Amino acid sequence: MVLTGRETSEYHFAMRISLIKTAPGAMQAMAGLEHYLKDCGLEKPLLELVKIRASQINGCAFCLDMHTLDARAAGETEQRLHLVAAWEEAPFFNDRERAALAWTEAVTRISETHAPDALYDKLRAHFSEKEIADLTLAIATINAWNRLMIAFRVPAGIYKPKSPQTTAS
Repeated sequence: MVLTGRETSEYHFAMRISLIKTAPGAMQAMAGLEHYLKDCGLEKPLLELVKIRASQINGCAFCLDMHTLDARAAGETEQRLHLVAAWEEAPFFNDRERAALAWTEAVTRISETHAPDALYDKLRAHFSEKEIADLTLAIATINAWNRLMIAFRVPAGIYKPKSPQTTAS
């Protein structure tokens, strides 16, 4: 993710470091987590909603840009994307998605929530133990990505989504 002079002036700042150049082994490890999650069995639209919600909470513009683009490429509707932040009040999310989004908020705000039993019990009504483990790993992973992208000032607008054929898996 190297910015050209034009991109740097558009964003009025530059990335602090390139993780790909500086820590390629760490980036390979993070990519390994993403590869596992892609094939874990959780629905792609659900994973994108989780990534979007955690990125909203953390204020990660790069990840919000990436995951809304990927969600659109995978067929997500504009209406649902616009209402992820207000999922509790919006009628467009099913019970499984609601349980996942509530868990996303609890795990993302873990220092405040400590992942309450009541939310975990709601999650268990819609997910198997393996799915809960994978969902929680997805939440932890996007939180790690958010922290990396924010800390190193990776700007929104430089990500290009894959084609729908490769995105929808």
